[in-house]
Amino acid sequence: MSDQLDSPRAWVTVAAGFLSCFTLFGVAYSFGAFFKPMAAEFGATREATSAIFAITSCLYFLLGPLTGYLTDRFGPRPVVATGAIVMGTGLFLTSRIPALWYAYVSYGLGVGIGVSCCYVPLLAVVAGWFYRRRNTALGVAVSGIGAGTLAIPPVSGELIEHIGWRNSYAVLGAATTVLLMVCAALSKRPPAGPQHIARPQIRRFIREPNFIVLYIGSALTNVATAIPFVFLPVYARDQGLSEVVAASLISFIGLTSMIGRVGLGTLADRVGLIRLYQAMVLALGMSYLIWLGAGRTYSMMVLFALAVGGTYGGYVALTPAVVAELFGIGGMGTVLGTLYTSSALTQLTGPPIVGAIIDYTSSYRLGILFTIGTTLIGLLILLALRPRGAATRAETAKQALAEAD
Repeated sequence: MSDQLDSPRAWVTVAAGFLSCFTLFGVAYSFGAFFKPMAAEFGATREATSAIFAITSCLYFLLGPLTGYLTDRFGPRPVVATGAIVMGTGLFLTSRIPALWYAYVSYGLGVGIGVSCCYVPLLAVVAGWFYRRRNTALGVAVSGIGAGTLAIPPVSGELIEHIGWRNSYAVLGAATTVLLMVCAALSKRPPAGPQHIARPQIRRFIREPNFIVLYIGSALTNVATAIPFVFLPVYARDQGLSEVVAASLISFIGLTSMIGRVGLGTLADRVGLIRLYQAMVLALGMSYLIWLGAGRTYSMMVLFALAVGGTYGGYVALTPAVVAELFGIGGMGTVLGTLYTSSALTQLTGPPIVGAIIDYTSSYRLGILFTIGTTLIGLLILLALRPRGAATRAETAKQALAEAD
């Protein structure tokens, strides 16, 4: 095994992953702060405005297999650098749109392609740089999502109040390009070693029962990971709270999300990874009961944000570790990217469906219940996951080598 694994250089890659997640999702999850002023300027419904975020998240999940494959083939630097340029350009163009539907293209393509070029590639690279501390390293890297969610939405809220939503997107576009270019410079292809000899074939792993279960269960569960970022600030504004206070709810999600990602990534090194993953899905669904009873009480909104942040953070942090456990490290970019396409349809349809429910009922209640229902169905499917032993993984590696020959 390469002596570079788990080395100080490996932790530089973790830093790149952390900064990438901080930037990508801090900006993407600030969409809730932009929701109200954009909808107001164009006279758009919640359904039409939430479709911007839905298209974006659909694209970055849908393109995962391509960017994962390109990273496996050419290394992370050119892929991440491309994402930096595309995302920054998309945000700037969004600041100049003359009608809402233009954002479906500028924001949807720009941010969607940008996230897909940076998120899956860097997680796959981080996993490849570690053997003993892999779960912990992945937890630290994806904790950048929580840190970005904690820091950037309230900054966005302040920017919107002082310079308007258009200039705010222009500022975010410039900052995003610079930060992601730094990530590209810090990233490096993992060293070759015994754990990299098996590069799974798509036609083989997509037929495995574990992959089918993980794919369908994740698709349903991920409805719950999008809804708070789109609708929680809007809900708070509808209750009479200010723009900055409403946007700060996303920061509370980011705070506990960061803790959940690091803490559970470390805990997974000591307890059963699959069972912990399933427990996080259950807790994610149950956290929505707090929102269901929040009413106009801001403290209850904060409590929901803290609860959903911790459970969502743990669930997301454990996903790449579960993929590595079930399918190995070889070609992980391709496997992880293919799995993330499961969320494309639900991310595309989930927010608009919930937005339509809210518009037609003039209440958030049925939208929240819909989200709880999809999460619990996803959990029932994920309970069928079965851990694979070392012997099974060794046999998989032999089969992959035979196919490669």
